[in-house]
Amino acid sequence: MDLDILISVDDAPKAARILRGLGFKIVVVEPYTVTLEKRNFIVDLYTQPSFAWIVYINGEKLLKYAEDFELNGVWVRGISREAEVAVTAAHAIYKEHMVLLIDCLVAQKWMNERTKEIAAELKVEKALEELLNICESVNRGLVEAPIRLKPPTLLATFLEKAVKDSAFRATLPNATRYLMRRSIGADVLSRLTRKSY
Repeated sequence: MDLDILISVDDAPKAARILRGLGFKIVVVEPYTVTLEKRNFIVDLYTQPSFAWIVYINGEKLLKYAEDFELNGVWVRGISREAEVAVTAAHAIYKEHMVLLIDCLVAQKWMNERTKEIAAELKVEKALEELLNICESVNRGLVEAPIRLKPPTLLATFLEKAVKDSAFRATLPNATRYLMRRSIGADVLSRLTRKSY
């Protein structure tokens, strides 16, 4: 089991200290993520939503959409439902290259006009557009989820992202360093050819 937490870069060291005080061990430190683990429970502290050290959403801008809400009798802080749709789209398209049924359900339940404004501010409009198009095909029974993005679609979304988003563009070179630190072959091939999450 794992828990992903988006946190301000200023608060990340304090959060890591608190978790270490609760018995978590730091197992991975990367440019935008610290991963801690305790008895097979993983906590990822993200300062920027990213993949291969490439920032695909500005974390500080995203945190502007945080709000308090009740979850099973406990007050927690999370992003608004409208922002969640935009993040779901960006995560599915840019990071996972795959749309799951749960992604479509999130979009169907929480999508509204405010989501489009948030997606524009976060520079993930193309991801939202792709997610909605795929989900419409799922709803019409034309395809079944999960759906892996075709290479031309993936290339088009990445090109548009690079043109519109300076943070994405500036962190693209990080991918080379990331790939050099990892065993490239199996990981990359697995991600590009997998049929499920």
